[in-house]
Amino acid sequence: MGFELLGQHDLGGKGSTMQLMSHGQHLYVGNMEPGVGTAVLDVSEPRAPVLAGFLPGYANTMSPKVQVDHDLLFVNYEWRAGERAERTGFGIFDLSDPASPREVSFYDTGGRGVHRMWIDGSEPTVYLSAVAPGFRDRMLLIVDVSDPARPRETGRWWMPGQWEAGGEVPAWPDTINPKLHHAIAHGERAYAGVWDGGLRILDIHDPSRPTVVGSAAWAPERGGHTHTAMPLPGRELLIVTDEAKATPETDPTPRLVRVFDIRDESRPEELSTFPEPEGPVRTHGPRFGPHNLHENRPGAFSSETLIFVTYFSAGLRAYDCSAPRAPVEVACHVPASKGEVHPQTNDVFVQADGLVFTSDRGGAGIEILRYDG
Repeated sequence: MGFELLGQHDLGGKGSTMQLMSHGQHLYVGNMEPGVGTAVLDVSEPRAPVLAGFLPGYANTMSPKVQVDHDLLFVNYEWRAGERAERTGFGIFDLSDPASPREVSFYDTGGRGVHRMWIDGSEPTVYLSAVAPGFRDRMLLIVDVSDPARPRETGRWWMPGQWEAGGEVPAWPDTINPKLHHAIAHGERAYAGVWDGGLRILDIHDPSRPTVVGSAAWAPERGGHTHTAMPLPGRELLIVTDEAKATPETDPTPRLVRVFDIRDESRPEELSTFPEPEGPVRTHGPRFGPHNLHENRPGAFSSETLIFVTYFSAGLRAYDCSAPRAPVEVACHVPASKGEVHPQTNDVFVQADGLVFTSDRGGAGIEILRYDG
């Protein structure tokens, strides 16, 4: 039981990769390098993936995130540093020809643009973490894409203190920053990691007026950088990751994966934390610790007991949380180091057939694995 490496691709030297998602026989891969567009790979033969090309990149613009909904591809555009980005917002592409996506529309958010997106096919709505004009940092934009050629905003939400143009003043110290990382929507709820503010559960039944129905936070010495809050709705649980930004040797603050009971969603209860990987990978840099989860998207692999977590230099880990108070690691895959360059496994997507795709922040491109559980 475990992972088998089938294939890999370095994307022709443009291998600093992030979010990735498949559609049919093709894989779409976001890139961490400004100016490099989304990669398109033919993965019909997993042991020999072929790079079909890249979508257009834009000056000073990062496009590390993708989403696929039916025959549409969503690509983010964000400005993080340096000269002004050429694009800020997100693009929608038609996948009628999956090897050559065609842009249908570009939605300009202004500000610093879109960081991460969520759309799952249950409704024609995309949930965006963005730095819109007038905001200090990331907040939630809700956009109706029922007409992909004409997206329109239907709602927004933010952590109080982030709306600078509205006269809000942060109530938090300079050492932390409660902001939205991203939200996963399910039914009338959105589950949000809010960085140094823990998690929030939002009522989104009226998208024009999202409201907080529950929250949980932990002291700075117990973590922070809360990234993903993924619901397991059939069990009324929530799996929450904090993103590691360094190694334990350079940042001793623990970055953990937590399990919450949300039967009373107004008061999420922390039940446990996933065990951390052990061994020499802890000292490998530049990052060791959790990042993201396979997010149980409709049509992809979905489980309420088997959880896949990317762990930077500790690669990809699989956990069994059948007993939510005592999750256990059941499999792992750590890519081989190349000289002094260690793996930085960044994100993961698992198909319904058990085929696993991972990306690498450090430049190694993508790997294709088979999980035999």
